[in-house]
Amino acid sequence: MNAIECENLGRSFGRLEAVDRLDLGVPAGSFFALLGPNGAGKSTLLKLLLNLLRPSTGTSSVLGRKSTSLRAVDFQRIGYVADGQDLPDWMTVSEFLGFCRPFYPTWDKDLAARLTVQFDLPSDRPLSKLSRGMRMKAALLSGLAYRPELMVLDEPFGGLDPLVRDDFIQGLLELPGDDRPRTFIVSSHDIDEVERLADDVGFLAGGRLLVHEPADALRGRFRLVEVVGGAPVSLPSPLPSGWLEAKQPSENVVRFVCSSFEPSGGEVQIASVFPGAQVSVQAMMLQEIFLVLARMNRGKGAL
Repeated sequence: MNAIECENLGRSFGRLEAVDRLDLGVPAGSFFALLGPNGAGKSTLLKLLLNLLRPSTGTSSVLGRKSTSLRAVDFQRIGYVADGQDLPDWMTVSEFLGFCRPFYPTWDKDLAARLTVQFDLPSDRPLSKLSRGMRMKAALLSGLAYRPELMVLDEPFGGLDPLVRDDFIQGLLELPGDDRPRTFIVSSHDIDEVERLADDVGFLAGGRLLVHEPADALRGRFRLVEVVGGAPVSLPSPLPSGWLEAKQPSENVVRFVCSSFEPSGGEVQIASVFPGAQVSVQAMMLQEIFLVLARMNRGKGAL
């Protein structure tokens, strides 16, 4: 079962296609990272899912209910934390949590107390006196304490220094299984920050979903390849399917990205194209993979 379903989902603002007829299914029980640069359409997509914006085309559903039909009882199953989220600054942390509690029948006071300690939040301090990182932790706590099935985090690392970002991520990683929402969706342009969290990844650029697949599968099929020959080497023409960004910095060196690398025999297969040359293959991080895909999207190349 999918926690999120989108079919031909789009949202335009005048001539701008913020979300461009997108199809997406996010499995229940996954930690889905929606990655892309600023302005890619990530926040717009999340707002469409949560009925904070109406679609121009297509449909979406969340936890089995059509987004445009979400009711208060549905939002009791969904947590939402966004960068720059408004909070009642005059309240202390304790007062803020007390204010939120009556809206959620499933609010767990013991869980809220444990998270307050885990996140090192000062209960008696006004939210206005907290650092940006502490305010994000308070917002996250208020979204976790009623044990939602789905937690949506929209650019949660924005403006946080590296230490606070690490504390935030560790807070998510250290949540015991019973205290964790079943499904997470995190949108971020800080790709390195979510690499250790995500088991399912979608890359968005210009409102288009460039790729969506399990993180391990994506990392498994992308390799940076360098070929060095004792004699001149040349790229085959046409390039084999899945060879991207091919370059020849010198007559003896060829570099390219292989997006269809097979762990078993892939290096030998590439070497057969360049007899006698030395082939080196290097794994790629999600950040590097995204940059390749984003550059191709900018040139409207085939993905």
